Amino acid sequence: MDSGEKRKPDAVTSYRDLVVWQKAMALVSAVYKMTAAFPRSERFGLTSQIQRAAVSIPSNIAEGQGRLATKEFRQFLGVARGSLKELETQLLISIDLGYTSQEQAGACLDLADEVGRMLNALIKVLGKKLVRSGNCSE
Repeated sequence: MDSGEKRKPDAVTSYRDLVVWQKAMALVSAVYKMTAAFPRSERFGLTSQIQRAAVSIPSNIAEGQGRLATKEFRQFLGVARGSLKELETQLLISIDLGYTSQEQAGACLDLADEVGRMLNALIKVLGKKLVRSGNCSE
């Protein structure tokens, strides 16, 4: 960018600029901290599934943002949203099994809810962009 060009202050140049990705990364950290106290016998079971679902969320946001087409980005956000629902379900299972308390999982569930709202908003905005450009085949 030369000195005559001005960059919009809110322009996204990397997936790291997306607040939803940043929040999803915070969710991963919270999930790993919470699952550290799970029984050792669950290391390859529910613990692993919860961690993989959590990691999948920011990973799919990043991969989608790196794609060349808005439609692909939106598709990856849908995958991230699916992983988020999977994570929420697994967190509820961990409460039911007594691996974590409602309070401990509640912080992760609250963050998951926030990430979900942000994903939904971004999916909606991208859908409108596709409709405006005439590239939507939904």
